[in-house]
Amino acid sequence: MNYQDDIPLAKRIKSIKTITAKSFLLIGLLFLILGVFLTLVANKSFFQKSKYSDDSINSSEKEPYSLLGHLPYPEASRDELVLFSPGIYVHKDIYENFKEMQFKASQRGISLQLLSGYRSIDLQREIFYENKSIRNQTAVERSMVSAPPGYSEHSTGYAIDVGDGNYPNTHFEVEFEQTPAFKWMKRFASKYHFVLS
Repeated sequence: MNYQDDIPLAKRIKSIKTITAKSFLLIGLLFLILGVFLTLVANKSFFQKSKYSDDSINSSEKEPYSLLGHLPYPEASRDELVLFSPGIYVHKDIYENFKEMQFKASQRGISLQLLSGYRSIDLQREIFYENKSIRNQTAVERSMVSAPPGYSEHSTGYAIDVGDGNYPNTHFEVEFEQTPAFKWMKRFASKYHFVLS
């Protein structure tokens, strides 16, 4: 005869360990501490001093900082600029170099046409936001092809846009890279202290 069947099921199981409220709170506290620790480790700035404090943006001793991948540039003063062609000013330091480069290219049948030079920060603002609106872009999307106001090297007068006078349909277009002017500049621009970008 099997007497085990006479013993109710609950009394047959030796012991079921249950989590007490105290144990539950200790486990919860452990997970909370672990979560806070992992968050702090993931946010490295907690352990490092910030490179720029909130008021360093207004400080004259600030280091350069970028905005959407662009560095800030000062605006050239009027006495630093010279008129290159109607409506286009450039920094006086690049005027002669560009003229010489343009002349040397013309001897090879290449027409380097200056499309734009100095832009005030106000004009850059108009261009940036107008094109952003026309193309229905976010500021981040627009900044991939155009610098935000105050962050364009054009405001210094040193940056210029050049086109191929023999292929005006390529001005400000990616196709410019296929023109004889671009290929010539890629080979010789550095000789005249210009960098393609």
